[in-house]
This record gives sequence, structure tokens and C-alpha cells, in this order.
Amino acid sequence: MAIELSTARRLWRLLEPIHAVTYFSDETREALAAAGYRGFWMGYFAGRAAPLGEVGPEIVTALFYNFAPDHVARAIPDAWRFAPPETAIDVRRQAAVATLQRMLGSAGNDEVVDRVVALLRPAAQNADLGGRALFAANAALPWPEDRYGALWHAATLLREHRGDGHVAALTTAGVTGREAGVLHSSAAAIPRSVLETSRKYTPDEWSALTERLAERGLLDHSGAITPSGRALKGDIETTTDRLAAPAYNILSEVEVDELTSALMTLTKTVVASGDIPSVTPMGLDLDDVG
Repeated sequence: MAIELSTARRLWRLLEPIHAVTYFSDETREALAAAGYRGFWMGYFAGRAAPLGEVGPEIVTALFYNFAPDHVARAIPDAWRFAPPETAIDVRRQAAVATLQRMLGSAGNDEVVDRVVALLRPAAQNADLGGRALFAANAALPWPEDRYGALWHAATLLREHRGDGHVAALTTAGVTGREAGVLHSSAAAIPRSVLETSRKYTPDEWSALTERLAERGLLDHSGAITPSGRALKGDIETTTDRLAAPAYNILSEVEVDELTSALMTLTKTVVASGDIPSVTPMGLDLDDVG
């Protein structure tokens, strides 16, 4: 069954908080620090890049797309001197499991988790590898045998699959990684300060990127998005949905509806924990799952 593009986006919004516990939970920060990684950002880059192996900063910058190269280079490849990728993979998964057990286990969600995994696993295995390096690297990892590990792994696979497609959509549209953050901030009303902090934009770089986008008619010179900019941003998001949707085509309409409903139950509980901030660089609207 070919699912609607709006359904692909809805499923991403429900899956993203489950994956994102790896960025915001105390369990993850403490586990990566205990493994030897120094500071939040070294742990972030090491944990997310680890499935790729001992890669250098150029590959991480290319695949993560919107981070400043010097920001990445402050963490990679030095991170591998403190602990190898295999360690990052293990501690990141274990921390995600501990976090989801804390959030979901006490609420008696085990049967719901098992059903969600049973539906997500074939979708993740059905997703196309072509051109999707981060997804492929994660897909090469063994499936966890425990339910919360399998839930997080499935969410991560489908999230990175969509993310790789989003990078392809941005590249096709001629929007660089650094431009993407400025355009996204204007289009999604994400405070500039959030992206300046999380993606290390300097005021001068932000101004220069705003001018570049203004020259293309995508923003005005104050940084407000124009109709052309909003249309391009809409096209990018629609292309991202179109590239993500086929993974779910292995499911029937009834199964997609069941998956959406079950994910809503889990994601509401994850969001209610308060671990994930209300404003994130991803632009995720937590009210959408509330």
C-alpha cells in the first residue's frame, strides 16, 4: 500500500521523540561521559557517527550536513582516542534502553512496545539503502533482542533514513547545510538563539547567510521568509516525505493506522517525561503529539 505523504510526516513526528531521548536524557549524557567522551558535543558526534566506524570530521560534516566544520573537528577524530566506535554504539544503545524503560516501562506499555516493534521492523527493513549512508551504517548493526532496544533501533533507522533523504532534498534545492539552518529558523519560527547555540553560528556567519538567501529571494534582508522561500521550504519537506514514505508501503492500511495509534500512546508518554525540550533544532512540535 502506498501511504499518503502526510502520513509519512506524521509517523516521523511520532518517532522522532523516541529516537531523540539519546540527545536529551541524563542517562545518555552520563553514559557517554563515563565512556570517556569529553563534553556533550564530543559524546553527540561520537554516538551518532559511531555506526560509520572511525571516520574523520569531513565525513561527519558531510553526512550530518548542517554543523559547522570546525565544530565537528573539535570532537572528531579525537573522540576515538577516548573510546572506539564500538563503545559509543554500546553505551548509546544501553542508555536509550534505560531511558525508555524509565519513561515507558512503569506505565505498563510492554505489549504496545512489542506491537510497535513488530510493525516498525519490516518498515525499516523495507527502506531503501541507496544513497543513505547514515541509515545504511545503522542498518548494518544487529537488531537488539530486548524490546526497548528494538524500539529505539527501529526509530533510529527510520529517522536516519528520512534524514538522509532530507539532505538529498536540500542538496537538490541548492540549499547548503549552513543555509538550511537559517532558512529553517525563519520558516519554522525556531528562535535564532537556539540554532546559534546548537549549530555554532556566529553573528557574522548568520548575517552573511541571510544575505545569500536574500539574494535568491528566499528571505528578505531582515531575515523574514518570503513567499518564494516558503514555497521552496514546502517543496523540500514534500520531497523529504516522498523519499521517506516507501519504507512503510510494506504495511497495510490497517497496520499503518494501528502503528500510528500505538506510537501516539508511547510518544505522549515520552514527551510527558519532560526530558525533551519544547524547542529543539529539529523544529519538532511536541504539541503535535500531546
